[in-house]
Amino acid sequence: MAKIRIDHGMLIFAEIKNKIMAKYLNISTKALSGFEKDKTKEKTADLILKLRDLQAVLYAESKRSLLIVLQGIDASGKDGTVKHVFSGVNPMGCNVHSFKAPTPLDFSHDFLWRVHTNTPAKGMIEIFNRSHYEDILVPTVHKLLPKDVIKKRYDYINSFENLLQDNDTIILKFFLHISKEEQKERFKERQTNPAKEWKYQPEDIAESKHWDDYMDVYENIFDKCSKDIPWIIVPADMNWYRNYFIAKTIVDKLKSLDMKYPKKGQE
Repeated sequence: MAKIRIDHGMLIFAEIKNKIMAKYLNISTKALSGFEKDKTKEKTADLILKLRDLQAVLYAESKRSLLIVLQGIDASGKDGTVKHVFSGVNPMGCNVHSFKAPTPLDFSHDFLWRVHTNTPAKGMIEIFNRSHYEDILVPTVHKLLPKDVIKKRYDYINSFENLLQDNDTIILKFFLHISKEEQKERFKERQTNPAKEWKYQPEDIAESKHWDDYMDVYENIFDKCSKDIPWIIVPADMNWYRNYFIAKTIVDKLKSLDMKYPKKGQE
């Protein structure tokens, strides 16, 4: 069964003991009890300032880099996470890359080529809004590749992430966990709210019919991919809690690095 560690009201999957495991995504999509919206938003505002300061040291020190992976079903809040959690960081030290459908140029290379070219240099934060995991999810759900080809991709991704980690890239992988009901509400808002109409894509509705298939693939990914770089399951029905959860995880990780500004004349 999956072992779950609970820190600061957060749920982090640490390791898998055997193949007979509970469903990861049986976790609630709601905020944990004891969290009040207004107080939590105040804490998030403070965390955003702390992230700003920690990013400045990361950039100046230039010994490590940080890769943030955001995955989730359509309308799970990936864009909103980028907008809110990273609102205080210096753009000089942070990039965001959204992985759309592969281009003809992408298809002329191995599937990780377009990913590796966007990984962060030392001192930088790179945010993947969707990621290399799309190259497992979509081909599996839509049966675009033979099973043996997709199976190898799990191993390639594990090796790829270990390579990045060995090169002093810290990887935090967040799955934004929303309910079917919340997704429907967000799709409805995209059709009725003028400020969000631009986000509406008819194909998102079609993809939502494959919900169970996508969840099954995610369960497999959580089980098989980079056990020493665990997935963090974020209850994401409530945006204010999602933002707090992710901001606190990042701040805690950066704090643990004990980073220092370089001294005068030090490179």
